[in-house]
Amino acid sequence: MSDSSPLPPVRLYSEAELARDALATPVLARAARLARWAGPDTRVDAGGDLVEEQLPAAAEVLGLVGANAGEAGDDGDAVVFASEAWRVAVDTGLVTVVDEDEGTVTTGPDLALLTSGSPQDVLGVWLGALETVLADASVPDLDDLVGAMDEGGEVDFSQLDWDPEDEAEFLDGVLGNLYLLTAGEDGPREGPVPLPALAASMIVPDDMGEPTNDVLEQVSDAMMRLDDQFRLLEPVGLVEYQPVDEALMADPEEDPAQPLTGAGATAGASGSASGSGSGSAGVDETDVTRYGMVRLTPLGVYGVRARLLEAGFAAPAVGELADKGADALLDGTATFPQGAARAETEQWLARREPLAAARELLAAARGADAGAPLRRLRCQQALSLVGTEAEPALREVLDDAELGGLARVWLAERGATDVPAPPESMIFWLTIDTVAAQLAAEGNSAELQSLVEGLAAQHSGFFSTAWRVDHPATPDVLEAMGRLHPDKRVAKEARKAAFKARSQQGS
Repeated sequence: MSDSSPLPPVRLYSEAELARDALATPVLARAARLARWAGPDTRVDAGGDLVEEQLPAAAEVLGLVGANAGEAGDDGDAVVFASEAWRVAVDTGLVTVVDEDEGTVTTGPDLALLTSGSPQDVLGVWLGALETVLADASVPDLDDLVGAMDEGGEVDFSQLDWDPEDEAEFLDGVLGNLYLLTAGEDGPREGPVPLPALAASMIVPDDMGEPTNDVLEQVSDAMMRLDDQFRLLEPVGLVEYQPVDEALMADPEEDPAQPLTGAGATAGASGSASGSGSGSAGVDETDVTRYGMVRLTPLGVYGVRARLLEAGFAAPAVGELADKGADALLDGTATFPQGAARAETEQWLARREPLAAARELLAAARGADAGAPLRRLRCQQALSLVGTEAEPALREVLDDAELGGLARVWLAERGATDVPAPPESMIFWLTIDTVAAQLAAEGNSAELQSLVEGLAAQHSGFFSTAWRVDHPATPDVLEAMGRLHPDKRVAKEARKAAFKARSQQGS
């Protein structure tokens, strides 16, 4: 995902709900339990890790040994889980190392935040835990580390073909793509993304048709890497993950990149995997689930968005504009999908009196800049949510060249009386403005093509009048109509009219 990638506006759960979910995550719950367990006799090494002799006791406190071992498996795995939980406790401030030489610790200042802090405080601690887990997820497998040790017991990183910055950047890119695929204004989508499609979104070039064997091998390697990483990220609450079927890795005849052959490769390469779970086209859903399925949780959407914001991305969330002015609302929702724009506008209107809100919206909709037509379209959509209390504001702009047309439409839709008929110049100006807004919002869409065909069919001599319209977007709109209209004769008329309009504006 590049810095210029448009990010969808997301509808976040409330901070109280997210904080509740954060406290319930295994990673944070274990870290808090160890922080409460730690005392004067607890000892750590120079790096702040629990000394080896105390790991079994920590594992026992966490219920990771004996009959309740659960996911920890054997005792060896249990101490690894305990060590990881302790590191999270230290990194998040739940535990403080008092004396590095003596290796003594005490309860950290942030432990109390988990019980008496605000939801925002809790989420701050959870974000710290997330950073620790993400750092762990970017480290090579333990077996690889052991295999890369030299005779002196030091790890020779040159043997690992591993660059920590590259690995962290790759994982950030994966999470960014997952955010694009599974986050939306209605919250995380119901269905997960197939792991092959997610891996392909990072590996396969957008313009590649059938992936080469070399590319498929890279995708397969990335899938195996991601499988390990998502297994680590699930306990911190970032994702819900169905791992790769281990039978696939045990069977030498099975290729993890198999779902990317044929049409499935294109789906993965373009990053078009839907949240419906259907995943790669042409691959039976029952089969593709064996290759891993992943989705962001509501807490995960919050966490990835927080990291995107910190990295400098514009990552909008529904509700952020509710306390801002109408200019910020109309500009901010300009690129929102229809559902998100409506949800944002409803929250904005809920904080204002209808008449005052209508006046503010109309004032913000004025302008001759390139973004003005789309602002007016969003203004019109916002006003459609306002009741008849706003009628005086619409009547006040009936003679306004930029707003008189949309005001008449609003009044007519509500059955208002004594609305003067619009002059022809206003009708044509509103038409150009509307098409310009649709171009800005959707580009050359099928809906816009239908609109263009309808305009040309309903108004004989449309282009002979339209080129004279005093609107900054007139040449561009007429050019677009010439490009979109399927009738060659009509398209030629539109292009001629565009030429005249551009000549007129240039004179």
